[in-house]
Amino acid sequence: MAASGEDAGKVRLDKWLWAARFFKTRQLAHEALELGRVQVNGDRVKASRVVKEGDQLVMRINQLEYRVEVLALSTQRRPAQEARLLYREDEASQRARDEQLLLLKAERASFPHGEGRPTKKARREIGKFKGQF
Repeated sequence: MAASGEDAGKVRLDKWLWAARFFKTRQLAHEALELGRVQVNGDRVKASRVVKEGDQLVMRINQLEYRVEVLALSTQRRPAQEARLLYREDEASQRARDEQLLLLKAERASFPHGEGRPTKKARREIGKFKGQF
């Protein structure tokens, strides 16, 4: 996407987050910014904020925290390997996120799963217990 003189090198934050593949759509990136889940240099910002190289971003996506530094700007959504070149993630952030993922997996594994839909007999017993029948 060619930008004209004054707009050259300026990228909206929501567009950059989408191009860097942190969000599947620009709308999701916009909503995360509006809800304050993304901070730039420690400040809560709007989606129209212009991102610059060297900005520090802290994002909370699906219970996981990302701390990244903007290395390059892009308005095009490219393959994941190219998108990774747009930012550098803090190693401590990556370790903390990996630990959080392991915790979430362990929590999910220990959660008791139901046996599916109750049978007719089981529904009658539930109804009797609740006083419906």
